[in-house]
Amino acid sequence: MSTDRTYLLFREKVHTLAKEKGRDPNEITIIAVSKTHPIERIRPIYEDGCRDFGENRIPEALDKKVAAPSDIRWHFIGSLQKNKVNKAVGQFSLIHSVDSFELAKKIAEASERLNVITPILLQVNTSGEATKHGLSPEQWDKCFDKLQGLTHLDLQGLMTMAPLTEDKTIIHKTFANLRIFKETLLTRIDNKNGFIHLSMGMSHDYAIAIEEGATLLRIGSVLFGNRESP
Repeated sequence: MSTDRTYLLFREKVHTLAKEKGRDPNEITIIAVSKTHPIERIRPIYEDGCRDFGENRIPEALDKKVAAPSDIRWHFIGSLQKNKVNKAVGQFSLIHSVDSFELAKKIAEASERLNVITPILLQVNTSGEATKHGLSPEQWDKCFDKLQGLTHLDLQGLMTMAPLTEDKTIIHKTFANLRIFKETLLTRIDNKNGFIHLSMGMSHDYAIAIEEGATLLRIGSVLFGNRESP
């Protein structure tokens, strides 16, 4: 086992925060954002029990998959270009960053060719920032029926990023908007039992994300020592 208890201590903190907010800690998964870090940095966190790791570049992720234990669940958390879809499909346990209907369609088509089902999250811009990827809730709402008509996709929930600000009110609102939008979509989605995830919260705002219902936390700097970027 690793002598570095960073992951274990952080997991304990997450569990404590969840209980304080009346949530079941087992509903929350910590994704260690391992992008840019070599496999040697991943191993101690893996040895302490983490099985979910996040990458934002496909070549780097595929190289790590070869060298890493086979039971790791790899998450793609970066912006996925349409011309890289074929390389991503079939390689990740979950793609967090499906930021348009057109990208979802490309993933569905590639998944059909490979005869696989690809788990995805819809990236939603709930802050209104022009610099953030993803469609607004209103835009996703308009194309949601078409989205459900795509085959070979497993729609598991939603993802967002809050503004980098010290104003907790703004962060709360960004995350609450995602939770509310998920509740709205639950009235329309076919697979209600599988539509479970809210991927939100990073190293600087995970506590607020827990309070607002996050099920997937994307944590980099707390675990690896440098601030992750979106």
